[in-house]
Amino acid sequence: MLLKVLMLLIFFGVMVAIGLYCRKNATDVNGFVLGGRSVGPWLTAFAYGTSYFSAVIFVGYAGQFGWKYGIASTWIGIGNALIGSLLAWVVLGRRTRIMTQHLSSATMPEFFGNRFNSKALKITASVIVFIFLIPYTASLYNGLSRLFGMAFNIDYTYCIVIMAILTGIYVIAGGYMATAINDFLQGMIMLIGIVVVIMAVLNSNGGFLAALDGLARVSDEATSSTPGIFASFFGPDPINLLGVIILTSLGTWGLPQMAQKFYAIKSEHDIKKGAVISTFFAIVVSGGCYFLGGFGRLYSDSINIEADGFDSVIPTMLSNLSPFLIGLVVILVLSASMSTLSSLVIASSSTMTIDFLKDNFIKNMNEKKQVLVIRLLIVVFIAISVVLAVIQYKSSVTFIAQLMGISWGALAGSFLAPFLYGLYWKGTTKAGCFASFLFGSLLMIANIFFRDSFPTLIQSPINAGALAMLAGFVIVPIVSICTKAPEQKLVKDIFSCYDKTTTVKQTTSLGE
Repeated sequence: MLLKVLMLLIFFGVMVAIGLYCRKNATDVNGFVLGGRSVGPWLTAFAYGTSYFSAVIFVGYAGQFGWKYGIASTWIGIGNALIGSLLAWVVLGRRTRIMTQHLSSATMPEFFGNRFNSKALKITASVIVFIFLIPYTASLYNGLSRLFGMAFNIDYTYCIVIMAILTGIYVIAGGYMATAINDFLQGMIMLIGIVVVIMAVLNSNGGFLAALDGLARVSDEATSSTPGIFASFFGPDPINLLGVIILTSLGTWGLPQMAQKFYAIKSEHDIKKGAVISTFFAIVVSGGCYFLGGFGRLYSDSINIEADGFDSVIPTMLSNLSPFLIGLVVILVLSASMSTLSSLVIASSSTMTIDFLKDNFIKNMNEKKQVLVIRLLIVVFIAISVVLAVIQYKSSVTFIAQLMGISWGALAGSFLAPFLYGLYWKGTTKAGCFASFLFGSLLMIANIFFRDSFPTLIQSPINAGALAMLAGFVIVPIVSICTKAPEQKLVKDIFSCYDKTTTVKQTTSLGE
């Protein structure tokens, strides 16, 4: 116990110290929200990866989908790496950085407002961000409950409050730069931790081949009558597995806290390097989490899914590890959760300040006032999420994957298609954006309250979220074609940012 407590104290001390050190970079909005748009590839790539993968992935998704699909759940991690990381950087990285700087946009709602010259679009987007980031934030705390109970035997409420306060301190003090540096250190812990934990769990089951053989002998007639299905290539339910891959991989493209990472990157070279680093990070962390969860049924004698839920799978797998490894796992999940939490609170508070309060309710907000309001809203946002997390814990409202599925589905379903079309297609209209906003958010709200009335395939929030994202790619162009075209002079000025002449070294271009 002394060793585990000491590890936690060192971890928290370093996080807070970095926040206080970065205060000098958080004196204006550009510095607080985007780190002055001068963040290098390693910090940006790790900030992207650690914001992507949290306790929701490690405890919730890895446990649930590892149990449902067996070793085939590893495909989710591979999809996260290739689609959610590599392809996202290639398709979005450069164009997002160029256009958001040209439009002087620090948030995704501000991008929509400036790109389509619509104040209503900006306000609507900011409300969607604020509402649907809250359940995601609550799910981050939820992922820690069983691990802290297993490691320290203390009440979950104390875990929530401690994590929230310490995250709030370094985010409020140092802004985005403190978050990025802490994300890098937390990311290193995640990389090392997941590799060590996988090796320890496999070793406790006789090694990889023995564990795989044991998994092939597991049968569940309620799931599938095929022998060895949980050790197979695509598992017992490839259709729903594909839905999870789409939501967790393509969904990141439309999440405001993820897209914001591209706003802050420093240079062209950094984008290329960041894409490689981010993909490697996702392969190890996400692929490792789902690979580990795929062996969950080896512990079926110790797990009662009906009574304890899927969130008990991973903690049960880790419960017999050494005190040092358990301490490492707790810090690993804390790192994942705090990095994602810091990203969410900056995205939400900056959006509410810049896109909702500024000029609409508080006139003539200078830089100093904006930073002050952002900091105050960080406190408010964290407090709301703590209250919701405690209420959820006491009443057992739902489990982790549902909360995250609702949040990701609504945000990505609303924003993904308009954001991508807005970067690439001059014909995108604000009506097309509004249509996508309404469809994505209303579909997920309906899924919360009228889930039983939905067709079986999309009753799951995860599948409903995947449908919302894919539907946006059809809704936006159809509505845009059928509505008034955007003003050509405005569109020409916006897209002129891509036509500027830039001098580069011959190693980059032969100049032909």
